[in-house]
Order: sequence, then C-alpha cells, then structure tokens
Amino acid sequence: MNDTALSPQEGILHHPEGVDLVPANIELSGLEVSLVNVMSREKILKEYLDGIKSGYDYILIDCMPSLGMLTVNTLAAADNVLIPVQAQYLSAKGLEQLLQTINKVRKQINPNLKIDGILLTMVDNRTNDAKEISTLLRETYGTKLKVFDSSIPHSVRAAETASYGKSIFAHDPKGKVAEAYRNLTKEVMKLETQRQKSKSDLLR
Repeated sequence: MNDTALSPQEGILHHPEGVDLVPANIELSGLEVSLVNVMSREKILKEYLDGIKSGYDYILIDCMPSLGMLTVNTLAAADNVLIPVQAQYLSAKGLEQLLQTINKVRKQINPNLKIDGILLTMVDNRTNDAKEISTLLRETYGTKLKVFDSSIPHSVRAAETASYGKSIFAHDPKGKVAEAYRNLTKEVMKLETQRQKSKSDLLR
C-alpha cells in the first residue's frame, strides 16, 4: 500500500503459548480511507497471506464488527467463515446483512468461500433474551446454515484475558469459557475432517 518494502514476517509476534499473532492497533480504523484509491484493494490481505500461509496449518482472522473494506478483504482471503453472533437482538438483526455481504463476495471475488456456521457468544443463560435469540437463530437459519451446538458463555474471567496477555486456556483453563472453546474446536475440526474426506472421495 505504500512504497516501503516490508518483510512478510514484519509485525508477526511469536506468543509463548505456541501461536503467532499479527496484532492490530488504533491505526487500523483509518485504513478504510487509505484503501479508497488502491488497486485491487479487496485482495490486499489475500496477497499477504498467500506469501506466508505455507508456514501454518491454520490461520484465523478476527474481524471487527463492520461490513467495510477490511471485512471484505478478510472474506476475499478466507476459505471458511465462522460467524459469531452475540446473544442479543441487535447482533442477531445484523446477521442477515452480513450474509448478504458474504454472498456478494462469493459471487464476485471468492467463489470457494464457505460458511462453517453460526456461533452464539456472550451467552447469559440466566436471561430469557439469550434463550430466545438462540431459538430464533436455529429456527430462522438452522435449515440453511449450521448453528454450532457449542456456545460461548458470558464470563468476567474471559474479559480479563486481554489485560493479562494470555489466552483463556492459560488464564482460566478449567473455566466454562475454556471448556466451551474446546467443544467448539472439536466441532470445527470434525467439519474439517469431513471436508478432507469429501475431497479424497472426489479424487478417487
């Protein structure tokens, strides 16, 4: 995006828990404006990831809750999408708009993009709202999209992880959020195994 040549490894942090991170900062919010006059602006992230992905088994991209060019970049680069939805009415209402954006990206930029499913987050089972949103999502989208059996509960312990610089597995390994993410990982990896098996069957 600028004239300064950077190494593909520039900005990658190696975390002691065994993962690499490319963290964002406040300057990322101004990037939307910078992308306006950039050629092939929707594929900048894909081009970067193409240069480093051979060194990783999986790359996870965490998007901000917007439908701007940064999110389009992510969808253009991704193979699969996991859609987190907070167990609140406003978050659930925004889901349809996101699905429309995903369909546009699939038609125009990334035809191989697949939706793995919808993940309910910040779930407080003590409230009726969370239960109603869960039921609504399953009734509305359950026949078209997978709604993961796992859901991520609301937790003060999870909110503390950023200030400690640790994952939930290091900060509260026996807590309910860590257990929920373990269950989600099993569901996601089961989908991946099924995908790989389907590819193998097609090649026979």
